[in-house]
Amino acid sequence: MPAITSARGYGASARAVYRDRAPKMSELIAAHLRHQIVSGELRAGDTLPAENELLTHFDVSRPTLREAFRILEAESLLIVRRGNRGGAEVTVPDLSVAARHVGVLLQLSGTTIEDVHEARAVLEPAAARMLALRRTDQDLADLRDCIENLRAATEEHTDPFVWFETGYVFHDLVVERAGNRTLAIEAGILREVITTHVAAAISRTSEEPQTRQAFRKTIRAYTRLVSLIEARDAPGAEEYWRKHMEVSARILLRDARARMVVDLFD
Repeated sequence: MPAITSARGYGASARAVYRDRAPKMSELIAAHLRHQIVSGELRAGDTLPAENELLTHFDVSRPTLREAFRILEAESLLIVRRGNRGGAEVTVPDLSVAARHVGVLLQLSGTTIEDVHEARAVLEPAAARMLALRRTDQDLADLRDCIENLRAATEEHTDPFVWFETGYVFHDLVVERAGNRTLAIEAGILREVITTHVAAAISRTSEEPQTRQAFRKTIRAYTRLVSLIEARDAPGAEEYWRKHMEVSARILLRDARARMVVDLFD
């Protein structure tokens, strides 16, 4: 069972988050447990001590402790199961959690899908440049495996969303292997927003966002990018990927779709 350190003395740093008011004890406990999770003291899959033990440890009431748990549940850092075999288990949120929150902000601000694609068109070519400078033989092998998977999916499946989703694995890998975690997370969030939106759009219409022929062209574009990355041609990889994303955007966002506001909740 993981060790739960005392929340006493942690209040000063936690209070910095609540500048306009004194934080409640439940917020201090949540901040303390959050710190243990993000620092690695508590890991995904760890089960917190029994509720009665935590009540004694933190010297708080049951409603206060449960409110702290609700805060962390909302952040996807805990899963709380009720009953005799229940308990609080540490979990780690994936990009879809962040994308959902970002999606709310984008939708409230009237952000269009075209705008999201434009942001990706800034991030991904920069990642392609960095990858060309830093790539390893394993990076090249993994990128080629992605291309083969997309080629197989294009020939074996008729569902355009399967093609779309498989193709995004390649985009993800380009950004992830570029070597910058901040860039990878930002690009991943944008990808989640777009993927969710496209899935909803496809479910509402029989129109295919891209034809099989178009996806075969996409495979050729991916292959060309890998060649530039293999040659360590950083400027060439960046410029080529920028042009590819501009062409892809024109196909995906033709007509009124470019002006559609991000909608993840329809």
